[in-house]
Amino acid sequence: MHHDSKKLLFQKLLTIALLSGSFITSFAQGTPKLLKQPGYYHMEIGDIDIIALSDGTIPQDLPRLLTNIKPGQVEKLTGLNFQEPIVEASVNAYLFELAGKLILVDAGTSELYGPSLGHLPASLARAGYKTEDVDAVLITHIHTDHTGGLMDGDRRVFPNATVYVSKQEYDFWLTPENYTKASKEMKPYFEQAILKMMPYVKAGKVKTFTYGNEIFPGVLPVASPGHTPGHSFYQVSSKGEKIMFWGDILHSAAVQFSDPDVTIVYDVDPKAAARARKQAFSEAANGKYWIAADHLSFPGIGHIRKAGKGYSWFPVNYTSTGVGQ
Repeated sequence: MHHDSKKLLFQKLLTIALLSGSFITSFAQGTPKLLKQPGYYHMEIGDIDIIALSDGTIPQDLPRLLTNIKPGQVEKLTGLNFQEPIVEASVNAYLFELAGKLILVDAGTSELYGPSLGHLPASLARAGYKTEDVDAVLITHIHTDHTGGLMDGDRRVFPNATVYVSKQEYDFWLTPENYTKASKEMKPYFEQAILKMMPYVKAGKVKTFTYGNEIFPGVLPVASPGHTPGHSFYQVSSKGEKIMFWGDILHSAAVQFSDPDVTIVYDVDPKAAARARKQAFSEAANGKYWIAADHLSFPGIGHIRKAGKGYSWFPVNYTSTGVGQ
């Protein structure tokens, strides 16, 4: 496609996205409700203060969402974990300071999914920071429960931040030809990606990366394609300790730790997502390092251990590290 034609198509898509900003490719869910909970949580990895930030929660109807699963398995596994099949799913983001930069991993939802979400800026403020303080936003993938919070209407929420995303992810969601070829069901995802990412692109505030090199000293992106084509983990290391920010490698701890082959309707490539999940679980269990995931119950940080055919999940110890109020 000619450069001018691409530019015109991007402008047209951005206009569509802006005009349809109230349209939501919604989570399959029950009735959202605002929960009273801590908005931030501190822990240390080596010399680095990691702050988990809550964007809020939203109910997820797991029997409708999970795929490659036997009938009744959701009810059985959630019951063993003292949960109902419709679970209250967290949307988490993570903040840390390293190499003189204040760095945020993922950006929450903003207005896209209703009043029980969109609370990341408030959580950031309670932790003592302003959105203007953030120097870099590391995007695990361009689904809008991770990029929706980049924009508030036509205002860039993080005006001083550069947004980092893998080249594969950027090219998939922001190439006009891919939007043109997308199914009717997928097109809203592309429109929302344009709505939330293009203002940063136009401001010169987006940098893409390929894998194999650190973005900042101690911050290494790791390829984990499947959930989306350019889905990325971010590995952060300090003084021999390590944490891996997992993004959307899993959506249900009760089900997918027990059976990593279980997938979800949000996966662009379910088979690749299952492979990436099994590899991630194995490496984290063998390496005994910390993991942080965007949809594990807040604060979403802990360890995992091999347990039979699946894995056991050990959330971070609240009593020893404290919860920010």
